[in-house]
Amino acid sequence: KVIWTVLVTILGYASSLPVGDDPLCTAEELAKYKIIFTGKWSQIAFPKQYPLYRPPAQWSSLLGVTHSSDYSMWKKNEYASNGVRDFAEKGEAWVLMKEIEEAGEKIQSVHGIFSAPAISSGTGQTSTELEVHPRHPLVSFVVRIVPSPDWFVGIDSLNLCEGDHWMDEVSVDLFPYDAGTDSGFTFSSPNFATIPQDTVTEITCSSPSHPANSFYYPKLKILPPIAQVTMVKIKKSQLGLSAPFINLPAKSNEIIDSVS
Repeated sequence: KVIWTVLVTILGYASSLPVGDDPLCTAEELAKYKIIFTGKWSQIAFPKQYPLYRPPAQWSSLLGVTHSSDYSMWKKNEYASNGVRDFAEKGEAWVLMKEIEEAGEKIQSVHGIFSAPAISSGTGQTSTELEVHPRHPLVSFVVRIVPSPDWFVGIDSLNLCEGDHWMDEVSVDLFPYDAGTDSGFTFSSPNFATIPQDTVTEITCSSPSHPANSFYYPKLKILPPIAQVTMVKIKKSQLGLSAPFINLPAKSNEIIDSVS
């Protein structure tokens, strides 16, 4: 009886722990956020091969998910799923949404999907709302860089919960990533599948180390952010009301590169 009691106690304690690597979130049951995506991809900031037409520089719609650590939309240095590949290469979201739906049904790792409209230029803002839950406090999303072979920006598993409360506001600078599924070097490269598929990698001012790379600025130490995302917690008194559109102050991110 003593051994059985100890086992039950241990199992009961284990079942109360968060799944995966999530720290225990004891915040209020639900929280809603306004998410604002700001494109900073200008010709002044990124002069090399800047797309001016057919098509001009722009951003796809934003597709995101709130989830637990049991789900991963994408991860640096790991292989992109078929859904992320389709989204990064063509902006098609159907396969990615099916992957998210299946993960939610299979292991209950997904709380909700959210999306925001595309931006028709390299600079500008788009926004939407999302909802997080103590068992699903993580936020991930992707936005395709248009035009590009398979390049995107996004966030992988950002935790909005801090112990017993939700963060009031968080801003993250975003940098370009290569999905590892297309071997093009420039914004307007024709489709050329990467075989075998490579992992998701961050594009930097020196990697890929090739003069043809549209983001190759060898005189720089790091690229300036090409976009930014801000998430602002919506107060309970504002729920049900239209959240105000936030015009974030622009930060200087110009590139000075005589080669370009």
